[in-house]
Amino acid sequence: MWWIYALLSAFFAAVTAVLAKIGIKGIDANLATAIRTVVILLLAWAIVFFRNDQQGISGLTRQNWIFLVLSGLATGLSWIFYFKALQLGKVSQVAPVDKASVAIAILLSVIFLGEPLTIKTAIAVLMIIAGTIILVFQ
Repeated sequence: MWWIYALLSAFFAAVTAVLAKIGIKGIDANLATAIRTVVILLLAWAIVFFRNDQQGISGLTRQNWIFLVLSGLATGLSWIFYFKALQLGKVSQVAPVDKASVAIAILLSVIFLGEPLTIKTAIAVLMIIAGTIILVFQ
């Protein structure tokens, strides 16, 4: 079932790139990021309350808080740089570079989480990087 959610994530990430490119026309990229963040904040909390998941807050550990906050900071920086890149570049070039995060995430998962790096995965990482380089210099 995880792959269905992953495909939906990929689809909406692609739609996001196109909508964001249209939405940032003529405005500051940081302002656009802030507006998008408020929308995401409202949507996420609406889902939490709709599903009655807010009760889980009391069970969060110090480690949960630290790493969720750090993840949020990384996400925020990613979005700020993404919107600035979209403002300056083509979606057809910015989106693939952004998706090079897949290769970087795999490498970081091997280094920090001890996940295995198979030959198949290593080849896929190299192909993602090669494809990104090709699209950047088109």
